[in-house]
Amino acid sequence: MLKTFDLVLIGVMTATAAVTYTIKHRAELKLEEVHRLEAEIKLEKDTIDLLKADWALQSQPNRLERLVNAYNEELQLQPTESTALVHAKELPMLKSEVPVPDTTEAKAGAKGATVASAKAQPVPTPAPRGAAKPGGATAQHGLVEDSEADEIETGSVE
Repeated sequence: MLKTFDLVLIGVMTATAAVTYTIKHRAELKLEEVHRLEAEIKLEKDTIDLLKADWALQSQPNRLERLVNAYNEELQLQPTESTALVHAKELPMLKSEVPVPDTTEAKAGAKGATVASAKAQPVPTPAPRGAAKPGGATAQHGLVEDSEADEIETGSVE
């Protein structure tokens, strides 16, 4: 009976050692993954710091002033006047907010029909930035379209 009990204890000890080794191995794998993630986080933080420094250099007022002076003939930039700024309430109504013309106004006569047709026409909305204007205004002036502007690289970060 003693030999059977010894064999059972040896089996339990072997199983315990195998489970302990498996847990240790999994813990080491998780530790390696934590170190890898910490390295990635440090790389991202360094990249963010580099991009912030690059932005600070690119947006320096003296650099921008030199660029404005160098390209003033091509860009024809003008300072924004305080009268050129508008409030949200001064913008035209949305197309969905334009009132529907009354049908009784249209029957009032030719003059009334002209007024009603003028009221029925939607308020023109400004074209999205970079959209081609009639006559190819973007192509004539060499402006960069939005899809192309997203692909421009500064070359400061790989």
